[in-house]
Amino acid sequence: MTLLLPALHGPSGRTDSSEAVRFGAHSLTYAQLAAASDALAAEIAGAGRVAVWATSTPWTVIAVVAALRAGVPAVPLNPNTGERELAHIVADSAPSAVLAGAGDTLPPALAGLRRLDAGTGAISAEAISAGAFPAEPAPDSPALIVYTSGTTGPPKGAVLPRRAIAASLDALEDAWRWTADDVLVHALPLFHVHGLILGVLGPLRRGGSVRHLGRFSPEGVARELLSGGTMLFGVPTMYHRLAGALGDPAGSGSLTKALAGARLLVSGSAALPVHDHERIAAATGRRVIERYGMTETLMNTGVRADGAPRAGTVGPPLAGVELRLVEEDGSVLVDPASIGEIQVRGPNLFTGYLNRPDATAAAFTEDGFFRTGDMATVDPDGYVRIVGRKATDLIKSGGYKIGAGEIENALLEHPGVREAAVTGEPDADLGERIVAWIVPEDPGSPPGERELADHVAALLAPHKRPRAVRHLDALPRNDLGKIMKRSLGVQLPR
Repeated sequence: MTLLLPALHGPSGRTDSSEAVRFGAHSLTYAQLAAASDALAAEIAGAGRVAVWATSTPWTVIAVVAALRAGVPAVPLNPNTGERELAHIVADSAPSAVLAGAGDTLPPALAGLRRLDAGTGAISAEAISAGAFPAEPAPDSPALIVYTSGTTGPPKGAVLPRRAIAASLDALEDAWRWTADDVLVHALPLFHVHGLILGVLGPLRRGGSVRHLGRFSPEGVARELLSGGTMLFGVPTMYHRLAGALGDPAGSGSLTKALAGARLLVSGSAALPVHDHERIAAATGRRVIERYGMTETLMNTGVRADGAPRAGTVGPPLAGVELRLVEEDGSVLVDPASIGEIQVRGPNLFTGYLNRPDATAAAFTEDGFFRTGDMATVDPDGYVRIVGRKATDLIKSGGYKIGAGEIENALLEHPGVREAAVTGEPDADLGERIVAWIVPEDPGSPPGERELADHVAALLAPHKRPRAVRHLDALPRNDLGKIMKRSLGVQLPR
């Protein structure tokens, strides 16, 4: 097994002054990160698991790297998690300590854990000679336990082994030509695989660097890309705001130059609406590329750096990933142009849900494929088109299987629509009817139901038109900007 973070292996780390991470005014060279993480690793060596209070700070990076160096599984905690959910995660994962920044105030749910502050210790010769730094653990040993969103019950801890992290990051190195010369810019939270594994461990595995904005802003993106950044990672909400900022004559010049000069603009965690793709491409001459992954699978597909960016697709399967579409009965889909559930198999997969053998068994097929619950079609050249989640985005209406995503994209092309989500609800005649949830551009004059239905029918097909339109002030979203469609059922129209 190759080293997970080769540039940081051993107590000395790298001896040059190359910057590893930067959070605003706080930066760490590789040598500084190695020293700080090794000091903390000496403290936690031999622990069963440790929790990490995952703020968007360099202390989180130190803590996670320390856990990886010590061979101790880390459980990233979302600082915005409510007390009940946090208590469940702590009880389920049973960490022996919590790693945090020295100035962090921790909630009562963590009060019973030993606290260790990242970046405040110094490694001793005694710790080194006592063997505090084990050899690289086995490939299948757990590296991170990341809790899912818990939309269908209490959050489950996905156990991510070291080989899954290495396999995904190396597949992205191949697809995106990712090198030590790349400087990644992002503002993603560090309790999730997108911001932590791709956004931090990705650059560190390559020997490159990451600049975290702390809080997202178009101005921050422009500043960092214009001062040496080569890649930008974001979620659709961020790219939507960038697209809007590009249309503002007062401050769009530097942003346009910054995005046009970036080597790679990558969107993930949810589908990027086609109209935002087109607005950014028209203003900058650069196209955003998308990739597809999950907590349990890490990265499955991605548009290659040397491939053809195509709005609405997430590219072909990455190296080492097997992907297939299946019917509702589990049989492999004969026509890939039809909608089927994605199943994947490969070294990128998690090993199971912590303490949940029942859920783990249900998640896999007999031949080792993971049931993603995502619905898609596959283009003739292998590019995957995600149409949504099986539970919330596949609508069966009038004998048709309809993906919510294409209707949402069509709605967003209407000038009176700022945001859109599409769901299905029971209908005595159709089985399910299509419902559009709309945030209008002008709340005082929202587009009407008939107007939007005709708009969608003209772009797609009559059977895909919404049968009901509900107006909202805002769509419910999680920390990564994903629309929480299960919350729409209890939302009241404005």
